Amino acid sequence: MKPRKNTKRVPSFRKLLRTSKIKLDNKLKNKQYKQQSAAKKYRKEQKKLREAVRDAISRKPFPLEECKKKQVVGKQEEDEEEGALPLDMMDEDDLKLMEDLAQKASFLTRDLSSNEPVHVKKRKRENVIDKYEKVPRRMQTEPEKEVIHLLPIKDKGGIIPQTMEKPVLNVAQDEEEDTEEMEEEEDFNEEPLPVLTPEEMAAQRRQKLQERKMHIAALASAILSEPDNNIKKLKELRAMLMEQDPNVAVIVRKLVMVSLMEVFKDIVPSYKIRPLTEAEKATKVKKETQKLREFEEGLVSQYKFYLENLEQTIKDWKQRKLKKSNVISLKAYKGLAEIAVKCLCELLVALPHFNFHNNIIVLIVPLMNDASKMISELCFEAVKKLFKQDKLGYASLGVVKVISGLVRSRNYDVRPEVLKVFLHLRIKEVELQKDSEDIAPKKKFMTYKEKRKNLSRMQRKWKKAEEKLERELLEAEASESKEKKLKLHTETLNIVFVTYFRILKKAQKSPLLPAVLEGLAKFAHLINVEFFDDLLIVLHSLIASGGLSYRESFHCILSAFHILSGQGDVLNIDPMKFYTHLYKTLFSLHAGGTNGDTEIVLQCLDVMFAKRRKQVSQQRALAFLKRLSTLALHVLPNSSVGILATNRVLMQTFPKMDLLLDNESQGSGVYLPELDEPEHCNAQNTALWELHLLQRHYHPTVQKFAAHLIVGAPTEGSGALSLDLSQRSVIKELCS
Repeated sequence: MKPRKNTKRVPSFRKLLRTSKIKLDNKLKNKQYKQQSAAKKYRKEQKKLREAVRDAISRKPFPLEECKKKQVVGKQEEDEEEGALPLDMMDEDDLKLMEDLAQKASFLTRDLSSNEPVHVKKRKRENVIDKYEKVPRRMQTEPEKEVIHLLPIKDKGGIIPQTMEKPVLNVAQDEEEDTEEMEEEEDFNEEPLPVLTPEEMAAQRRQKLQERKMHIAALASAILSEPDNNIKKLKELRAMLMEQDPNVAVIVRKLVMVSLMEVFKDIVPSYKIRPLTEAEKATKVKKETQKLREFEEGLVSQYKFYLENLEQTIKDWKQRKLKKSNVISLKAYKGLAEIAVKCLCELLVALPHFNFHNNIIVLIVPLMNDASKMISELCFEAVKKLFKQDKLGYASLGVVKVISGLVRSRNYDVRPEVLKVFLHLRIKEVELQKDSEDIAPKKKFMTYKEKRKNLSRMQRKWKKAEEKLERELLEAEASESKEKKLKLHTETLNIVFVTYFRILKKAQKSPLLPAVLEGLAKFAHLINVEFFDDLLIVLHSLIASGGLSYRESFHCILSAFHILSGQGDVLNIDPMKFYTHLYKTLFSLHAGGTNGDTEIVLQCLDVMFAKRRKQVSQQRALAFLKRLSTLALHVLPNSSVGILATNRVLMQTFPKMDLLLDNESQGSGVYLPELDEPEHCNAQNTALWELHLLQRHYHPTVQKFAAHLIVGAPTEGSGALSLDLSQRSVIKELCS
């Protein structure tokens, strides 16, 4: 039989894949250990060789004659001390052995001072001497070179050591080179670099800035032309937000922020991108679908990183924190933060349907209370636009929730404008009685019995698949149905009223009270009837406390009458105390101030008289007509026009108002203008002499209204007003 060859099989790739990581690490460590041990062993051998060579050099062999002399002298001394033995006492064999030993040089020449045995390491010493003899001689003037031991090489024959001579530096030559370098440096220092003039520096900066602008424009245009294929360039453009050149860093970062904002506004789809489930990722799809998924995933990730960069910019400015690179100064951070806030405001308004919209709301709403007037106004305007364009109410609900949480967390220490934003909500009606089940879609599907009765087996199968598809479409549908809108508006208004009632209960002396009263005046008709009694009591107590300004008291009165004019008609409440307070407060209007307070007064009068004409007595109407005519003499022309227009409505709504146009008194008593009770001031016994003064007013429109009222405010005839002045919209423009 032939002997079997011991050939080691090479492991397959599959077997290598099954090899554990720990085993591979152990193999690598063993291999490294063997290499280190071989190198260590080789170094030890080299060290022993060098030591043996040094020993051989230090020891000099004695000549044979000297050794014989020493031997003879030693023998003579021994003979003298111990007494020499006679030769005839020794055998012939012993004598012959001594003579043979005397002839051997190794016996005589060995170092007798050494304590080592004679034959220890004899063979090794002979090898060391042979090796030393083979080493070539060198001149004593030549310096000995040091050897550096390198990693050995292993081949079939064994380990091959590798060495390298350590280069010896020439000290004199190095000193000459150092002196030459010093001289060159001195010569170089003598010729300083050319200093750029301010004009050259500005030109260089403009050139850099132009290059950055062209690069930004190229990336943005490439992304807009083919967003699906160039989504990676979006990352490249976003990376420019970290511009490090201090000369152009601020401007480049601002340009990149604005450019990215415009790009996202253009390429973002009109739907919200949701993350894929594990089952969806595992299923195989078409190339087009996979490409769309990759685009959507990249778009969402880059949009998220962009928003994080904007947020970090604002935080750095708020915390007055500088980066380690110090590329941008602390003063420049404010400009960057303003641009970041502008971009966030634009995205808040332009992309309310897209991902991370709630995160933008959480960033913007606290900035409405910022100390910087510019940033707070930017946020106010953005939230107002969002409220006005939000038809369904999802975004408005998110903003209202964040504002309510902010007011509560700050312990009502926020700016009044934060609550005044609620006035821009597009809420005109709410659902107060219907439950969520009634608001659900009213799509009716066939029952199982109806299907068994009217459809065949195949038709039932198709009908089941069709109904399943319709249900999925109804769940994904985002149509602005009235039911959804009412539900969202109801939830939004509940949060608004909870915020208002907390402030009325806990912070009545807060500067937020005017904004709360103004908001209640606007949304009072949407409050549930159950809260009417308590709310009217609170409003009256605020007015009676005397701690409110006249503007705040006007808002209280307006809120109370809005409540009573809506669902409050069913309540048996006499609002005489609110009439009395308004009658008393009319003369508190600022004569030279703006017309904003007058507008609130006119709204109160419209709700109190025009919409409640059946509940108002003639004495009350006469008293208000007289006091308003007196007030028209003191205020600015725009306010005078509004007050006279209200007098015209009173004279046309209530009969017998022409009593005040006659000089003869009606009934008993004297008019008491200082009395604050309109029912008891005897207004029927006075006349509207103020109209004659207003006829001589310097404002032509005031003159026309005064002349119209003097003749009884007719709707037709020569005394009637022209069509352009009789419209309510024109009067509002004149009053504003």
